[in-house]
Amino acid sequence: MNGKIKCLGCSLANKMESVHVIYENDLVCCILDHDPFNEGHVLILPKQHAEDLDDLNEETANMVIQTARFISKALKSLYKPDGITICQNGGIFSELTHFHMHVVPRYNHQSFADFYLEMPLNNEKSKKKLLETREELAGAINKIIEGSR
Repeated sequence: MNGKIKCLGCSLANKMESVHVIYENDLVCCILDHDPFNEGHVLILPKQHAEDLDDLNEETANMVIQTARFISKALKSLYKPDGITICQNGGIFSELTHFHMHVVPRYNHQSFADFYLEMPLNNEKSKKKLLETREELAGAINKIIEGSR
C-alpha cells in the first residue's frame, strides 16, 4: 500500500472486500450491512474516497440521495416497514473513516437507540439471510430504476 493507510470504506465500495452488493453505478456502491439492524439495512458508499458529507462532490452527493430514494422505495415494497431511517455518522463517529449513509427499515416496536449501542444486535436471522436479501433487494431496485426511465 506504499505506506498509506488502507481505507476500509474504499475497499468495501470498490469490492476489494467480500460484500453483498444490491446496487452500484460509476459513483456509488450499495451493500448490505454485515451486521444489520433489520433485514434490508443498506450502506451507500461513494467509490471515490471522501470522509464526510461536505467532502463529496456535487455529482456524488446527488447520486447518494437519488440512490437512497430508490432503496427506500424497494425496502417499503419488500419489507413493509413502519418507516425508513436514513443516517450518516461523520468525524470520530464514523467507523469507516469513509462517507457512508445508512438506509434502515424500521418498525414501530424498535428503539433506534439500540443502533448506537456497543452491544450485539439480536440479528442472527437477518445475518443468515444476507444472500437471499441481496437477491430480493437488487431485483426490486432494478425494477424501480427501470420503471423511472
